[in-house]
Parts: sequence; C-alpha cells; structure tokens
Amino acid sequence: MRAPLFTAPAVIGGSEVVQDFSLSQYVGRQEVLLFFYPKDFTFICPTELLAFQQALEVFASRGVAVVGVS
Repeated sequence: MRAPLFTAPAVIGGSEVVQDFSLSQYVGRQEVLLFFYPKDFTFICPTELLAFQQALEVFASRGVAVVGVS
C-alpha cells in the first residue's frame, strides 16, 4: 500500500529535530516501512517500538527505511 506524501516535524535518530520531514525523500530511492503507534513517552507499545529499534540494521541491510509515526 502506498502512503500519501506528507511533510511534518520529526525527530531523526533520537535527537535531531527537523521541521520538514517528508516521505518524498524516499520516492524512487528506497522502500519504507511506515508504522503508527499511539502516544509518545507512555507505556503503550514499548515492546513493538523496541523490536523495531533492534531490527533497524536488518531493515537497512535490505534497503528498507523504518519510519514511525505517533
């Protein structure tokens, strides 16, 4: 399924804040796994977030960027 292109503020790599993150930077260059999770900084879904974090190298080795949206 294709996600709509959007631009939004984002945190990159856990510390860098950008105001104009966009999925368009990946179009034609890299596949993207886009996932949604509820409420930052709560106990909700920490297991899933940690699992994605631990698998980032595997996704990258397969040419896939992981983008989470809260």
